[in-house]
Amino acid sequence: MAKFIFKKLIAAVSAASMMMVPGAFSAPTTASSADVPDEYHDDWLHVNDNAEIVDMYGNPVWMTGCNWFGYNVTTQCFDGVWSRNMHEMLNEMADRGFNLMRVPMSTQILLQWKNQDPDPYMVKINEWKNPELTVEGVEGGKPKYSFEIWNQAVQWCRENGIKIMIDIHCATTASNGHQYPLWYDSNYSYDDWLEALNWVADYYKDDDTIIAIDLKNEPHGKNDGQGMAKWDDSKDDNNWKYAAERGANAVLSANPNLLVMVEGIEVYPKFEEGEGWDSQAVDYARYPWSPFHGAWWGGNFRGARDYPVNLGKYQSQLVYSPHDYGPLVWEQEWFKKDFSRETLLDDYWRDTWAYLIEEKISPLLMGEWGGFIDEEHDPTGDNTKWMTILRDYMIEKRIHHTFWCFNENSGDTGGLLINDFQDWDEDKYALVKPALWQDDKGRFISLDHKYKMGSYGISLSDYYNGTEPVQDPTDPTEPSTKPTDPTTKPTDDPDKDVTYGDADCDGVVKMNDAVLIMQALSNQDRYYIGGTDENALTEKGLKNADCYDPGSNLTGKDALSVQKYLLNMTKLPERSE
Repeated sequence: MAKFIFKKLIAAVSAASMMMVPGAFSAPTTASSADVPDEYHDDWLHVNDNAEIVDMYGNPVWMTGCNWFGYNVTTQCFDGVWSRNMHEMLNEMADRGFNLMRVPMSTQILLQWKNQDPDPYMVKINEWKNPELTVEGVEGGKPKYSFEIWNQAVQWCRENGIKIMIDIHCATTASNGHQYPLWYDSNYSYDDWLEALNWVADYYKDDDTIIAIDLKNEPHGKNDGQGMAKWDDSKDDNNWKYAAERGANAVLSANPNLLVMVEGIEVYPKFEEGEGWDSQAVDYARYPWSPFHGAWWGGNFRGARDYPVNLGKYQSQLVYSPHDYGPLVWEQEWFKKDFSRETLLDDYWRDTWAYLIEEKISPLLMGEWGGFIDEEHDPTGDNTKWMTILRDYMIEKRIHHTFWCFNENSGDTGGLLINDFQDWDEDKYALVKPALWQDDKGRFISLDHKYKMGSYGISLSDYYNGTEPVQDPTDPTEPSTKPTDPTTKPTDDPDKDVTYGDADCDGVVKMNDAVLIMQALSNQDRYYIGGTDENALTEKGLKNADCYDPGSNLTGKDALSVQKYLLNMTKLPERSE
C-alpha cells in the first residue's frame, strides 16, 4: 500500500475540503481520472442536499451489494472458506455485480485485532484450497492470523471494485450474538464499542476500500425485562439515538469521510394513546393491542421524525439503514392479507422508514433484505412476492441495499450460494440482479473511480466519462435533466487584475478557495454566479478561480491547483504544458 507522500497530502487536503461543507454536492459533473490525486482517497462518499449519496465530484452513486458473514462468529473468517477458495468467491461476487459487501463483525474481534491478541478460536479455512491464506503459503499450511486473512480479503475486494461496509453485528463473538438487544453486553461495554469503532475507522482512514461503518446491527427489544433500545432525547445508556451520535463521532473523528449507517430500533411508543417508554409490553409488540408501534429489529425509524440523529459538522455522512424481511421469517400483521406495495406502504413501510426517502429527509440503505424463493420453502409464493415488491420499490426510489446474504447457511433466508458454497442459486440471483447498478448496456458499475466491477464491468469514471450528456443513474437510458456545463465563463473581458486561486476574493489564497470552487461545480444553484448563498462565486471570483490553464472551463483541476499551491507544489496559475 505504499504511496508517494505528496499524493497522500493532496488527497487528504481534498477530502478535508469536501467535508468542510456538508451536503454541498448536488449536480453531477464530468470528471476524468486525471483529476484524481490519489486512488486511496478518491472514492469517499457523501450525502448532498437532495438526500443523494454522491462521489467527490457530486455524481450520484448506487450502492447495491450483499452481506457475507463469518467474522461475527467463531469462524473468524468468511463462512464457506472452509470449502472453497476465498479469492474465487470474491471474484464471482464482483463479476455478478455486487459493488458493496456488508461484513458483520463483533466488538470483540475488532479489539482483538487492535490489541494484537491471538485468535481465541480456530480460524476455519480449507488450507488446501486457500494456500494464500496460510503462513507457509502452501497447500495444507497453518492458517494465518485472522487479521492477516481479513486484510488479504480487503486487497482482493479493492482489485475487484468491491467496497466494504463493516457492520458491528454484536458485542461478543457468537452465532447468537445478534440476539442481544443493545450495543454492549456483560463482556464488552459501551466504551469498548466506542473504542472498537474509533480504532477500525482510524486504521483504514487511508484506504477507501472500507467506505462505510454500520454502527450496530438491529438494536431492538421491548419493555419486557430483556433490555430495550429506545429512541428519544435522553442520554440514557439504552437510548440508541444518543448512542448512535456518540458512535458516529468515534468513527468520524478518526475518518470524517466514512459513511455512517444508523439502523432503527424495534418498538416506538404510541404516544397518541398516552403510552410511553415505561409502558409494559403486551404479548408481542407487533400486535395491534400493544402500547408500541412494532417493526422488524433495527427497522423502526418513527423516532427519527421526532428526534433526528444530529451529527453536527459530520451530518453529510449520515445514512439511515432499515432492515426488512418477508413472511417466511415472521408472519407479520401486514402480511395477513393479499398484500401489495400500497398495503405494505400504508400498513408498515411509510410511517416506519419509507417516509425518510419519500420526503427526501435522508438516503436509505436497506442493510438486510432477502429470503427463500423456492417452492419447498415458499409454497404460497408470498415470500417471493414480498421480495419482488420491495426490490421494485428500491429500484424506483434508488434505495441502496445489501442483500442478505451471500452465505448459504442462513437458516431462515438461505443465500445466494448453494451446495456447500460451490454454486449459485440462479433463480434467487435472477430476482436480485435487476436491483444491481448497471449501465444501459447491462455492465455492472463499481463504486471505485479506477477499478472496474470484476472482470466484465466498468468503473465509476468509466460511467461518468462516457457519452455526453452525463447519464443520470436514476434512468441510465435517458440524459440527465441537470445542466452538464454550468461553468462556461465569459472570455470577452481581459483578465488584468486577477489573483489566481483567490475564489472568494478576500485577497488571500487558502483552503476555503478550493472548497468554494468544488461547491460551485457541484451545487451551482447555490454557489455559482447568481447562486442563493451569500458566499457564491462572483464574476471576479470566477476569474480568480480559473487557475489551471486560464481560459478553460472551471473544473476540479482548478481546486486541485489551489491545494497543490498551498503545499508548495506548484505556482499559480498552473498550466498543463
